[in-house]
Amino acid sequence: MKNKLLVAPSPHIHSGNSTKQLMHGVLIALLPALVVSIIFFGWASLYVTAVAVASCVFFEWFIQKFMLKRPISIMDSSAILTGVLLSFNLPATVPVWLVILGSLFAIGVAKMSYGGLGSNVFNPALAGRVFLLISFPVLMTTYPIPEANVMNVETKAFQCETNILSLDAVTGATPLAEARAIVAQGGELNTNMNLVTVKNMLLGVKGGSHGEVAVLALLLGFAYMLYKKIISWHIPVTILLTMFAFSGIIYFFDTAHYLHPLFHILTGGAMLGAIFMATDYVTSPMTHLGMIIYAVMIGVITILIRTWGGYPEGMSFAILLMNAATPLLNKVKPVKFGNKK
Repeated sequence: MKNKLLVAPSPHIHSGNSTKQLMHGVLIALLPALVVSIIFFGWASLYVTAVAVASCVFFEWFIQKFMLKRPISIMDSSAILTGVLLSFNLPATVPVWLVILGSLFAIGVAKMSYGGLGSNVFNPALAGRVFLLISFPVLMTTYPIPEANVMNVETKAFQCETNILSLDAVTGATPLAEARAIVAQGGELNTNMNLVTVKNMLLGVKGGSHGEVAVLALLLGFAYMLYKKIISWHIPVTILLTMFAFSGIIYFFDTAHYLHPLFHILTGGAMLGAIFMATDYVTSPMTHLGMIIYAVMIGVITILIRTWGGYPEGMSFAILLMNAATPLLNKVKPVKFGNKK
């Protein structure tokens, strides 16, 4: 009778899906992007992903068994998902030691130091990515350029003769970095930049981290997660709409020095971040109102960093900043037990 008075922390309503099932659902949603990445960047994409997954699983097992001396939880597949997402935020040709170091930071610092899954404040994969970006900026911004002639896709911005099944690749700047460089030199974007076409951005023929380039593949994964009710539409749609609206206002006043809003949401880590990173269960708000505020701020901060900040890409920083605000956002219009959101 005494034990019946002990109540676990909320929420108490169970959806019927286990943590493992939810992790597997997200992994399935990421498969199209991985396949496209292998097509364009070669087996290096699969290699980087495998190393990241193996490293994350190992570090979580090692820390739980020998340091925390707690039950092993690697079977819930959360470490696997962290490894895949971390690898998707890396160039396909990064050194192996960099992948392992990023995995150690993601699991050891951003996840296990807070107590493991469910207790971490920041998205582990993004924390690992930002740590590597700040510590090794050259390696993290040396991107392989995808084969331009795959699937008969035409492009003026990127041309190379590399074998898509090779670990070797010609490197170059991402579209966002190229745009920033032109503006910094006093040029105008609409006359001095060979921007990739919308078709190329959708298919993935552009420089960038290997898991972020294929917009259509990421949208396919988004549709799958919505269908399976793994996530809701509130965060991804609000982030992208906010980015489009805010960058559109800036673009309206100076079309020569600022990027078109469509370019913003189809390049960089916008799609990967909005769909797969910002929607992390642990580090995002629980209420719909909290989700909207969280997503709007991510969109605004991303455009601010891209336009006037020190980095051409700002999605990772924006999500991590709003991860820190999630506990506060959870107090906005809290849900009463037994009521809908």
